[in-house]
Amino acid sequence: MKTLAVLILAAGTMFAADLKPVSEATYPKMVAASKGKVVLVNFWATYCVPCRKEMPALVSMHQRLSAKGFQLITVSADEIEQEKDAAAFLDKTRVPAPVYIKRAKDDDKFINSLDPKWSGALPATFLYDRQGRKLKSYFGEVDLKQLEADVLKLL
Repeated sequence: MKTLAVLILAAGTMFAADLKPVSEATYPKMVAASKGKVVLVNFWATYCVPCRKEMPALVSMHQRLSAKGFQLITVSADEIEQEKDAAAFLDKTRVPAPVYIKRAKDDDKFINSLDPKWSGALPATFLYDRQGRKLKSYFGEVDLKQLEADVLKLL
């Protein structure tokens, strides 16, 4: 019985959202840490209905493609006051680590460093190749079939 309890606790912590802060200074290091993988960085927030709607599909894509070298990274744009809600959503949706929360010193500089065409509206998703080069930016609701096709071309 103790073994079962330990397994249940361990399974529960597997998805415990430990949101790490990411800023304009640390974002390039975050992407570089996954060099060698095709990386999809998704910016979302708990108040964004399309963000919450697409997250299960992104998680499913990660589950299907991670063995081929695909990495999903999520970055919550929630404020500090919503951090617990963001972590709870990630846990409920079983979003795998790594998970981050945006803590920019200068929001405009952070947004422009990712893509000058990005207004900061959510959701926003960025696709990087295995060398860490950004290949595509997706703003707003994305066609998930097209997104997956774009990822598959790189795997």
